[in-house]
Amino acid sequence: FKENRKDDIWLVDFYAPWCGHCKKLEPVWNEVGIEMRNMGSPVKVGKMDATSFSSIASEFGVRGYPTIKLLKGDLAYNYRGPRTKDDIVEFANRVAGPLIRPLPSQHMFEHVQRRHRVLFVYVGGESPLKEKYIEVASELIVYTYFFSALEDVLPEYVTLPELPAVMVFKDGTYFVYDEYEDGDLSSWINRERFQGYLNVDGFTLYELGDTGKLVAIAVIDDKNSSVEHTRLKSIIQEVARDYRDHFHRDFQFGHMDGNDYINSLLMDDLTIPTIVVLNTSNQQYFLPDRHIESTEDMVRFINNILDGTAEAQGGDGLLQRIKRIIYDAKSTIVSVFKSSPLLGCFLFGLPLGVISIMCYGICTADTDGEVFEHEGAKKESGDQELTDEGSEEEQEEEKNGKYTELLDGELKQKNVMEKKKD
Repeated sequence: FKENRKDDIWLVDFYAPWCGHCKKLEPVWNEVGIEMRNMGSPVKVGKMDATSFSSIASEFGVRGYPTIKLLKGDLAYNYRGPRTKDDIVEFANRVAGPLIRPLPSQHMFEHVQRRHRVLFVYVGGESPLKEKYIEVASELIVYTYFFSALEDVLPEYVTLPELPAVMVFKDGTYFVYDEYEDGDLSSWINRERFQGYLNVDGFTLYELGDTGKLVAIAVIDDKNSSVEHTRLKSIIQEVARDYRDHFHRDFQFGHMDGNDYINSLLMDDLTIPTIVVLNTSNQQYFLPDRHIESTEDMVRFINNILDGTAEAQGGDGLLQRIKRIIYDAKSTIVSVFKSSPLLGCFLFGLPLGVISIMCYGICTADTDGEVFEHEGAKKESGDQELTDEGSEEEQEEEKNGKYTELLDGELKQKNVMEKKKD
């Protein structure tokens, strides 16, 4: 494979035998292979045990499992989308095909526009802008399609201020790239590759983090058809549609079904339905200080965020990181005990028991040390007393000295008495 892979286009799943996500992907991957073969695609589908062939996996930068890559010549494209058959097949066909796809007629343009919700088109001849467009396409082809067309192929409602030009068609309209207002072409395409309004999930929110935009989300229950849930969703949709020119450079709009993911992200319990604005670059978020009743209320809330008067919560500071560690640990413990109480008792009871034994051993060792110190002190005190009184030899010598002095006194007294008698 390593020697001959450049002769073909390969779609490869790098997996590990013990990986649960890899096992879950396996039936989907088999469907992908069958689909690509049935449609006559030039892409060959395979899978490789990255633990057995670690050198090849390292060569392609595989750091997690499963990793899906399309290998085309010297290039390797990472797949970062949902792990469904249709999404993977669409990715393979897009990346394996031409980098820039020509649109030779209006009929072809209309056909492509019906198939794709977002498409980028270069209009004009050879130019530095086209070279930049090709360069950006080689980087972002993993996300979206890139086309080229002549001006007379475009729909009649399209008007261009000048040529060459780069355009994006989405949300039932089109927008022209302006270098002075939109900045770098790559950044502009990366921001505009999403529709103005999205059904947001965890994966989409992660992808939106690359755009640098704030994400305004109506957190609702899709199964709940009450007026409040429907009204908040409609308000977000109206702002995304009617105020696109005002907010599209700074905001992405959408709705999310359920609050579980948002709660884990914000480390808080949000009552649904509600509206939250997320800053995915620094983990800050904004909650409205009053109930959103209308589109005007939502516009006012967004303007307060833009001018800095709205209070930001969360963030990525030290306290928030500590809070995140505590929250994740608590969530992990709770989820383990909910799913398997016996396993939870074993996983957390065993380390606690070991720690308790260690603490008991430390405390016991300290107590014995105190006893030894006390006995040592007594012994030292006794030695000190013995030192004050002197040793046995010294005491014996002192006693003998006193006895000698006593005998000498008696002899002297006896001599005196004999002299008196004489």
